[in-house]
Amino acid sequence: MKEKFKLKAEYITLGQFLKETMIISSGGMAKWYLRENAVFVDGELETRRGRKLYAGMMIEIPEEGTFFMEKMTDESSEDQLNEIN
Repeated sequence: MKEKFKLKAEYITLGQFLKETMIISSGGMAKWYLRENAVFVDGELETRRGRKLYAGMMIEIPEEGTFFMEKMTDESSEDQLNEIN
């Protein structure tokens, strides 16, 4: 499944992204999750929870989906913050 993730700031870390998308329930789980599961950022395996994700990047998580990072536009409303379409 392909989804869009709207950034409300310049970037989000991979650990924060996993929590925001509800793949993990707490930030402390990020290190464990990345050790046990494959996560690809722009086609390369990523194991760093602090990896910065910017608009235009693609995150692939087998069995979870593919996510495209997008910068939130000025026209976006409050309820669209970090919305997953």
